Amino acid sequence: MADLSLESYWQLPPLSRTLATATFALSLAIHTGLLPGWWFVWAPRFLWMFPPQIWRFATAFLITGPKLGLLFDTYFLYSYLSQLEVGHPRFPRKEDLIWYLMFVGGSIMTINYLTGFGFVAFLQALIVAICYTVTQDQRGMKVSYMFITIPAQLMPYAMILINLLFPGGVMNMLLQAQGLVAGHLFEFLTRVWPEYGGGSNLIPTPAVLSTIVQATGSIQGRVTGGGGARPSDQASGRTTGASRGPLPDSWRTRGPGQRLG
Repeated sequence: MADLSLESYWQLPPLSRTLATATFALSLAIHTGLLPGWWFVWAPRFLWMFPPQIWRFATAFLITGPKLGLLFDTYFLYSYLSQLEVGHPRFPRKEDLIWYLMFVGGSIMTINYLTGFGFVAFLQALIVAICYTVTQDQRGMKVSYMFITIPAQLMPYAMILINLLFPGGVMNMLLQAQGLVAGHLFEFLTRVWPEYGGGSNLIPTPAVLSTIVQATGSIQGRVTGGGGARPSDQASGRTTGASRGPLPDSWRTRGPGQRLG
C-alpha cells in the first residue's frame, strides 16, 4: 500500500507536486516551531546582507496560514496550479508556467511595495492569481463554493469576499486583491492586448529560461537514465475544472489566512 501511494505521488504533475510539498513541509515546520518563520518571510533588508538571502523571493510564497490554513492553502495551490500544468493551452511548455509564476510573483511583490501594506508572506495572493488565470478559460462552467454554485470565473472574487465572515479578514482581502491584480495584469498583457488591442504578447517567455529548462531536463535525464515523464505520469494529474479534486465540495472553503511578522 505504501509503495502504491508513493508511486501515485510521483505520478502527479511535477511542478505542482513539488511546490505543494514544499509549502506543506515548510509551513508545518514553521507553525510547529521547528523552524523560525523570520528566516523565510519577505524582508528586503536581508537582501543587502552578505551573503544576500535571496531564497526569500521563493519562500515568501510557500508559507500557509496555521491550523486549517495549512491544509486548505496547500490543497488550493496544488489544485489550481496542476490545472495550469497539465494540458492547459496557455502553458504548453514547462518554462511558460515557470515564467508565469515568476511574473505573477514579481507583480505581487511590486504591488505590495508600492501600496506599502508590508505583507511578508504572499501564498494566498498567489493562489488567487492562479485561480483567476485558471477560471478565465472555464467560463460557462459552474463550481461549488461555500455550499452554493457560482460561475467558475467568479471563484477568485468569492475567495476574497469570504474573508468578510472572519475576524481580521479585511487585511487578508487586501493581500488576496494583490494577487487578483497580478493575475489580471498577466491576462491583459498576454491575451487581451494581443487579441483585442492589435498588439503582441508584451511579456513572452524569455529564451534564456527555455535554455535553462531544457539544459536542466537533459541533465536530469542523464542522471536518472530516463527520457522524461511518461504519458501516464502526465495523465494522472489531469483535471478538467476548478470544481474537481481530492476533497469533497463541502471542504472547498477556507478560513482567513494569517499575516506573519
